[in-house]
Amino acid sequence: MPELPEVETVRRGLLPVMEGRRILRAEVNRPDLRWPLPERMAERLAGRRVAALRRRSKYILADLDGADVSGADLDGGETLLIHLGMSGRMLIAEAQVGVFHHALPAAEKHDHVVLTIEGGARITFNDARRFGMMDLWPTADLAAHPLLAGLGPEPFGNDFNETYLAERLRGRTMPVKAALLDQRIVAGLGNIYVCEALHDALISPERRVRDMTEAEIARLVPVIRDVLTRAIEAGGSSLRDYRQADGELGYFQHSFRVYGREGLPCLHPGCGGTVRRVVQSGRSSFFCPVCQR
Repeated sequence: MPELPEVETVRRGLLPVMEGRRILRAEVNRPDLRWPLPERMAERLAGRRVAALRRRSKYILADLDGADVSGADLDGGETLLIHLGMSGRMLIAEAQVGVFHHALPAAEKHDHVVLTIEGGARITFNDARRFGMMDLWPTADLAAHPLLAGLGPEPFGNDFNETYLAERLRGRTMPVKAALLDQRIVAGLGNIYVCEALHDALISPERRVRDMTEAEIARLVPVIRDVLTRAIEAGGSSLRDYRQADGELGYFQHSFRVYGREGLPCLHPGCGGTVRRVVQSGRSSFFCPVCQR
């Protein structure tokens, strides 16, 4: 499932063709994905301008203003929430690139929602497994959406700092990996980047939070940000179905220092250890038992 870097990469790819532009037409080709799609979704999207394109945790948020196709005044009224699920892709096709015109590609079997954007772009939500979702929700009440309510701070936000993390982890008995995967503690982290961050921080994923030192907790914040930043710069990690908005693969998987490297040498200079894999709460954890204490 795409994690924060993959979702942020897709958002940045969509930004130049969506933000500030109107959705001229929306095609909704099935009634549901993971859950039922909003009622009258095509009508509610057509004619709306994308005022802002944001990300919250692993969700893309398109704030809509303007009147819908029925003429109803919905200024600042709704936000389109998008989650990519296991195999969801937001793909861009443009009828004009520079001075060149070309035919848009034919529709594919799993093109469930298609948006025609002012300026000639077509944005397609393609999801073979249908674990993705889309919803429309009042923008003013967005924080109360069931999927967003209770989320912790963003890893890049000012609210995610050493003091905050130490307070949230104090007295907990769970392994540190489980704590960092808890979206109520910090939003957007997933299995891949928690494994990578813990390796960079020299902390075992099995280490109990209550046994961690203040110094260990303190160094997690900058390490998490560094790992996420490098992953975003590489376009995310392409494992199985993930693609960027332009259809290209992400490349951070070529920079993994521990994830998926079971049996290979640890990449910390002078360590000499071998990467192990263990299963925690049904998920694979990769770490070096020599340098990650």
